[in-house]
Amino acid sequence: MTFFNHPGDFDVIVVGGGHAGAEAALAASGLGMKTLLMTQDLDTIAQMSCNPSIGGIGKGQIVREIDALGGHMAKNTDRAVLSVHMLNASRGPAVHSPRAQCDKKLYQSGMKRRLEARNDLSLIQDEAVRVWTEGSRLKGVVTLRNTRYRSKCVILTTGTFLKGVIHIGLLSFKGGRYNHPPSDGLSPSLEELGFKLGRLKTGTPMRLNGRTIDFSKCAEQRPDDPPAPFSHFTARLENKLLPCWITHTGAGTAAIIRANLDKSPLYCGRIKSTGPRYCPSIEDKIVKFPHHPTHHLFLEPEGFETGEYYVNGLSTSLPEEVQTAICASVAGLEKAEIVRAAYAIEYDYSLPQQLDYSLQAKTVPGLFMAGQINGTTGYEEAAAQGLMAGINAALKIKKLQPLILRRDEAYIGVMIDDLISKGIDEPYRIFTSRAEYRLLLRQDNADLRLMDYGLKLGLVPEKFKLPFEIYKDAVEKLKAKKQSGSEAARQPDGETVQPSSRPAAQPSSRPAAQPSSRPAGDMAPWTREKAELSATTEMDYAAYIARNNKEAEKLKRFEHLTIPAGLDFAVLKGLLLESRQKLIRVRPGTLAQASRIPGVTPADIQLLWVHIERMQKSKVESK
Repeated sequence: MTFFNHPGDFDVIVVGGGHAGAEAALAASGLGMKTLLMTQDLDTIAQMSCNPSIGGIGKGQIVREIDALGGHMAKNTDRAVLSVHMLNASRGPAVHSPRAQCDKKLYQSGMKRRLEARNDLSLIQDEAVRVWTEGSRLKGVVTLRNTRYRSKCVILTTGTFLKGVIHIGLLSFKGGRYNHPPSDGLSPSLEELGFKLGRLKTGTPMRLNGRTIDFSKCAEQRPDDPPAPFSHFTARLENKLLPCWITHTGAGTAAIIRANLDKSPLYCGRIKSTGPRYCPSIEDKIVKFPHHPTHHLFLEPEGFETGEYYVNGLSTSLPEEVQTAICASVAGLEKAEIVRAAYAIEYDYSLPQQLDYSLQAKTVPGLFMAGQINGTTGYEEAAAQGLMAGINAALKIKKLQPLILRRDEAYIGVMIDDLISKGIDEPYRIFTSRAEYRLLLRQDNADLRLMDYGLKLGLVPEKFKLPFEIYKDAVEKLKAKKQSGSEAARQPDGETVQPSSRPAAQPSSRPAAQPSSRPAGDMAPWTREKAELSATTEMDYAAYIARNNKEAEKLKRFEHLTIPAGLDFAVLKGLLLESRQKLIRVRPGTLAQASRIPGVTPADIQLLWVHIERMQKSKVESK
């Protein structure tokens, strides 16, 4: 076969232009790497293939973390926003989660513009069909046009395109997304390199013509007032926000679905792969939760310049005629016109335990993977992985240590640790419940937790360093002031004078105040109000935060205990057979990572600890 060798050499090639690919390319090029973003279609970069929203429970926290590290999802969301809600606002701050509905075209064009403006970043419309290696050495990628692109690192962010198959009723056809071809070449290439692949399933609801919806039968859901920006660097949202609407299914809907289950690819055996547990199809809801007479549906606008509405909660793969009947059974949708039919899609993914904690493949140095190829679902999870893969590819080329976030530092750390140490048996989605230190990982303190990393890397512009230092100092001074005020309230006999009717041991249950957009001098874009909010939250929950910090400190002891790369678990005496097999498969880097592998017992960890200390002692004595 004759190849055309592209004349340019790249440091990093990113395969795929979705949310993971965009963040990976921006991160790598932002760290000075000559980067190429390769995608099948340059007009679908960062396309919101499913719900045109960013954020949600746990997801909103991740987007704030991406922003603090110097990523672009939050800033792009603020530019494209059309509705904003703080979820769980009536509950404690550990679970406050921002969510924004976006104009999907504005979001897409905004992210493409960011990519096009980057000097060290090139874009090419082509399809990678093979990871190019010579022996065990990564060389780059080979494309459908028989062009070879040479690079030091490759980041695969393939979304749902690997051998994608779309299902609508009993009709099935190839596709990575509706009206877009799949990527059929990369899966065999990965298998040739020894990677184990699996199959997963996801889906998307129908889109409706808003002109044919009777909103008078729906409940209006207005955006927050005042609306809070997603990005730490956005002073205020400029767009005029729109409402969303709520309706629900009923007994008629359930009857239609039950009568047509024989036409569902999910229930007649055509779909054999596992779908997301926490975003089930309407068929699954009716079959698995028959005790629920109704299910909420959220009608969400797809943009300022379109009349299309996304029907959140009505994901299905039933035939189009059944989808039409379902809509007709719902209040407000009796005469609604379907402009895009709902469908399910099956696709390949690579088992994430085959990566290390930098998202680099264990067996092919320089090859990174991010997003749905690792078994996750959701724009936010994908973008976070793309950001980390882009950062770590650049750090590898610079011969620097990778950036690996701990579970007590970030939801990003929780997610990556879950993927690598536990693996997946269904599409992985982040939730606040997955984080044992969620009180430390609030959406309001993502900057305090992670922006120093972003500044040190250079992904957060230097001009924000001094304002951020002033803001951090203001938070600490306010905390000290509140602490001294609390101590002054104590009487000589030790009895505490309560400053309000709320018991001292109980944290405040009020929703977090929205940060003010008023300038704050040298602290801008941060504000005095935001500093007061952060300090108040820290003091309200001081006892609980102290407990979390104490537990996290115990974890750090194990995090610093590195497992030697050459340690042979197969010959280590005393390990349970199951533990030995899982340790060999995952190859954890630290004792803490080993302790989180399902099936590895505390006794196994103790044995490993003793063995590592003996190895270290023997190494010192031999010098």
